[in-house]
Amino acid sequence: MILESAVLHVKPGLAEDFEYNFRQASKIISSMRGYIHHELQKCMEQDNKYILLVRWETLEDHTVGFRESAEYKDWKSLLYHFYDPFPVVEHYVGIDLD
Repeated sequence: MILESAVLHVKPGLAEDFEYNFRQASKIISSMRGYIHHELQKCMEQDNKYILLVRWETLEDHTVGFRESAEYKDWKSLLYHFYDPFPVVEHYVGIDLD
């Protein structure tokens, strides 16, 4: 399992619209193969800053399965116009600490 992380900077004054659109976009991502769970958290210190965390079964489920899908085009049209700057997406793998 991998964790996708993206810090999202939403253009000032658009947070409410972004959150509305994200609710719609959540239906898209949650229907994708390899999707496990996602959450969107709003920053307490900066009103227009969010972090998106998505758990995928494999890296390829995100980078190929989702990003190369027709559904991804719908995801982009719902969300990408809100970001400034465009988010950096990173992927993490858990470390066994036992």
